[in-house]
This record gives sequence, structure tokens and C-alpha cells, in this order.
Amino acid sequence: MSVIALNSATPTLYSFRRCPYAMRARMALRYAGCDVDIIEVSLKAKPAEMLQRSPKGTVPVLLLASEVLEQSLDIMHWALAQNDPHDWSMTASPDAQREIAQLIAQNDGAFKQDLDRYKYAVRYPEFSQEEYRQRAEVFLCELEGRLQQRDYLVANHLTLADIALAPFIRQFCFVDPDWFWQSPYPKLREWLQRFLNSALFIQSM
Repeated sequence: MSVIALNSATPTLYSFRRCPYAMRARMALRYAGCDVDIIEVSLKAKPAEMLQRSPKGTVPVLLLASEVLEQSLDIMHWALAQNDPHDWSMTASPDAQREIAQLIAQNDGAFKQDLDRYKYAVRYPEFSQEEYRQRAEVFLCELEGRLQQRDYLVANHLTLADIALAPFIRQFCFVDPDWFWQSPYPKLREWLQRFLNSALFIQSM
């Protein structure tokens, strides 16, 4: 991927560096070797072309010649359909595919809601930050259990689940890093550290 002058023949990705949804889209595109022009969006001054093609105004957005992909998972699936050299999609295992879909649904649903309340607890005074963290830990416990069996969430190698979830666990970690790196989730901590040290993540950032 490269940030260069726009070429109408090349897909354009509207992204925001720190957005976890945009992170996972960028990583999938880079892994698949897709040639994409990246535009880093200022959330206070979103590009007119992006808003014209995607009025919802959130990133990531991938502009293709014949369609607009407005959801990070759609972008990831599109990228893997172009090239999936290490079988992130688990094409030969419908059971693994269901596991991946279930984990992503949990992450993007209940866990993301708990994460937002933990990160911005001052906006949600109904409960304390610690209580919001404890709610989110239900999902962390599930991930820790999975990682007791192997180094990755679904298989013995990276899959779509690891890449889709890692940016959100990273965000959770950064709310209170001192707590996270001493939390009772050693396998999850190792998993996240491998992700943060990976060439794919570093290059995508």
C-alpha cells in the first residue's frame, strides 16, 4: 500500500490511523498485497469525495471501480478474496469459519460497547470505570481460554479472527496499560505483544 496521488484505476482507502476498524482493514489489504491509495482522514474535515460516495462519514471506506465498501469486515473479506496466502479465511473448515464469525460478532457487539464505556467512563456515570472493565473482562476470559490451547484464537496460525480483534484488545490495553500488562491473562498478553511486534502491524501503522 502507498500514499500517492490518486489513480482512478487503483482502489482508494479512506482511513484514520488510530481507528481499530481502519487498522484491521489496512492489515488485511497489506497482507493480501492489494495496491491501494490511502487517504488519511481528518475527522474534523472529512474529504468531500468520501462523503459523496459514503454519506455515513465514518472510516474505513474503500472506493472500488464498481462499488463502495463501507464496513471494515467487508473490506477484509474483499481483500482475502483477492489473495489469502496463509488461509486466514479457513476455507476448508466451515466450523472454523463459524468460530471466526462468532468471535468477531462478540467483539464488535458487546465487547466494543463495554470497551467504549471503559475508555470513556466519564461519559457513562451509571457505573465506575472498574465496573465497565470487569464487564469487558468476560470476553477477555474467553479469549484467554482459547489461547491456553494454541498461540492463536481459532487455529495454529493467524486467521481473520486474530486480525479483526487485535486492534480492539490493543485499545482496551491502552486505557490502563499498567493494569493490563499485569492482568490475569498471560496468554492474551503474549498474543497482543506478538501482534504489536509484528511486521504487518508496524507497517500498517
